[in-house]
Amino acid sequence: MMDKIALILLIIGGLNWGSVGIFQFDIVAWICGGQTGIVSRIIYTLVALSAIWCISLLFRDNTEAGDSNHAKEQ
Repeated sequence: MMDKIALILLIIGGLNWGSVGIFQFDIVAWICGGQTGIVSRIIYTLVALSAIWCISLLFRDNTEAGDSNHAKEQ
């Protein structure tokens, strides 16, 4: 469950960074009242924590990460 939440937050962060890079428009800041607004800072922090969490995905065994296809093959 934590993996899916972290991936969703990273997708949101990636789309936001894409909009900053392509259009010079920060969607999170626009929705939440600027980059220094408390809600924006919370969202930025959650995205950063999600990225740290997802580092662990690189080092996990496939069956531990919920890869049901791998488990069926054995």
